[in-house]
Amino acid sequence: MTASAEPKRHVIVTGGSRGLGLALVEALLADGYRVSTCSRSPSEALERLAGPELFWHPCRIGDGDEVRAFFDAVIAWGGEAPLWGLVNNAGIAREGVLATFPEVDAEAVIQTNLTGALQAARAFLRAKLTARGAGARGGRIVNISSIIGQRGYVGLAAYSASKAGLDGLTRALAREVGRRAITVNSVAPGYLDTEMSGTLSDGQRDQIVRRTPLGRLGTAADVVPLVRFLLGDGGGFITGQTLTVDGGITC
Repeated sequence: MTASAEPKRHVIVTGGSRGLGLALVEALLADGYRVSTCSRSPSEALERLAGPELFWHPCRIGDGDEVRAFFDAVIAWGGEAPLWGLVNNAGIAREGVLATFPEVDAEAVIQTNLTGALQAARAFLRAKLTARGAGARGGRIVNISSIIGQRGYVGLAAYSASKAGLDGLTRALAREVGRRAITVNSVAPGYLDTEMSGTLSDGQRDQIVRRTPLGRLGTAADVVPLVRFLLGDGGGFITGQTLTVDGGITC
């Protein structure tokens, strides 16, 4: 890197081994970011993206010690690339009516989807707020929420609570860090045709498609452009918002 060249911006994507997270990692690499990601284990698809601008580290989001170790490794690997963005994408979904829903499953959903996002945001902000030099000011946090956090759905009480909490975190953090030129937003996808929707029956999928004005399930490709925009310079005056990408099903 020459003395006049600016180092690449560095973005962290949690849960980047498959689905939407993998699509985000691939798109951000194509945009010229340095990208760090984590998952419990790597995937073949993620391994195919391996290169000098991609860092992967094993991490169970929601485990505080592992999240701290992940961020320590990320910062060490990043070198001169200024830490710019965090996409809180890691999440799990487990179904069951609350009255009979196992407590261990409810705790796992909240721990991964909400506590894990809190842990990652705290580690990211501590690194940002103590940074010095070029690239220290400004940044982006994008929380991947869900329309399930905005509306109630039978059998998804814990998941809905975790995603509604994530939207609340977005609004609170936007106020806390706005003066540092760090924006915080949520992106709330509708039903996406990914591995997480693989448990839907044909009847459930048909019902969702019928209720969706655009007449189909979403894909990762429908969500990725909005996240890219929010991470970029064009998203610099948008903060504290939950932006829905659902084909119109909640309108």
